[in-house]
Amino acid sequence: MTKRYAWTVTALFCLFLGGLMVWQALLPDRDRSDVENRTLAQLPALTLSGVLDGTYMEDLEAYVQDQFPLRDGWTGLKARAEQLLGKQLFNDVYLCDDTLIAKVGPPDIDQADKGLSYVGQLDKNTDAPVYLGLIPSAAEVWKDELPAGAESWDQAAFLRKAEETGLPMIDFQGALSAHADEPIFYRTDHHWTSLGAFYGANAVLEALGQPPLDQADFQPETVSRTFNGTLYSQSGIHWLPSDEIEFWVEEDGLTVTSWRTGGPQPAALYERSWLSQKDQYSAFLGGNQPLCVIRNEALPEGEKILLIRDSYSDALAPFLAQRSSEVHLLDLRYYRASPALYAAENQIDTICVLFSIPNFITDRNLVLLGQ
Repeated sequence: MTKRYAWTVTALFCLFLGGLMVWQALLPDRDRSDVENRTLAQLPALTLSGVLDGTYMEDLEAYVQDQFPLRDGWTGLKARAEQLLGKQLFNDVYLCDDTLIAKVGPPDIDQADKGLSYVGQLDKNTDAPVYLGLIPSAAEVWKDELPAGAESWDQAAFLRKAEETGLPMIDFQGALSAHADEPIFYRTDHHWTSLGAFYGANAVLEALGQPPLDQADFQPETVSRTFNGTLYSQSGIHWLPSDEIEFWVEEDGLTVTSWRTGGPQPAALYERSWLSQKDQYSAFLGGNQPLCVIRNEALPEGEKILLIRDSYSDALAPFLAQRSSEVHLLDLRYYRASPALYAAENQIDTICVLFSIPNFITDRNLVLLGQ
């Protein structure tokens, strides 16, 4: 290699880096990445204390990384290059042919055991029967699809441990495993599909001694073919086909009230405005909120069910509303009062603690169940 060639390559490389720096300086900063579904770092304030303790440089590095030109494209290119090198795990997400499955690592055992004990405390604090429903993730139900030798924590063993509490259990594992050859989870998101939620609802009804729903009674409406979920954002794998979202339950005869802003407000079973945004799954009941109540006008004397929920329940609740007069959804992340007191004040007949297993084993808000 001649000296002239070396200087030419060096000059072109410096020009490339300089061009990127100028480009980044000229571009307006973005507040959020829709592809990664997260808030992006902003330019930190220059302070003497920040320089001395090193936090300014750390924040500046995060800012440069987050505001890098064409960041979303580079993220996808990086994942594609790693795939060509034989990598199968991308930021704790396994690529399994045309499906993404989130890795579930071993939990903090003490924290997971505390979660089970808090459910037991709720059972002692209320007169309503308390059912525990733990939903295995795709890493358990579709474990045969994982790459050979892939690490996967044994969720079935945790379910057996939960049974030792003596609480009545909802058999989500059996319901989902029986239909593992069907699209019961999204390919680019960690949630179950409407089909998976339908099977989950029948598992709840079976536990409560109620007749199952008939799939033939529903006419699914495909409302989106462009859903790219949380695993799409987390993994950087952006070349898989998008998921479809279906709405199964008709809204006629069902009224929805939300406490999203602190007081009761009319809401909808499906908030279709979310379908034009990145987080399309939030179209189910409008996403996360402290409290939501679905009332079935056709069953005024039916059972009142309280779901202590994570986001899986948003797709499940419309099905349960077919067999209940009221379905109450309470989220411990935002509702900070006593669930037992809420159940008593609202004459709840049955309480179901429903969580995906990955959420249950890490949720520190479960302590509120003991109030």
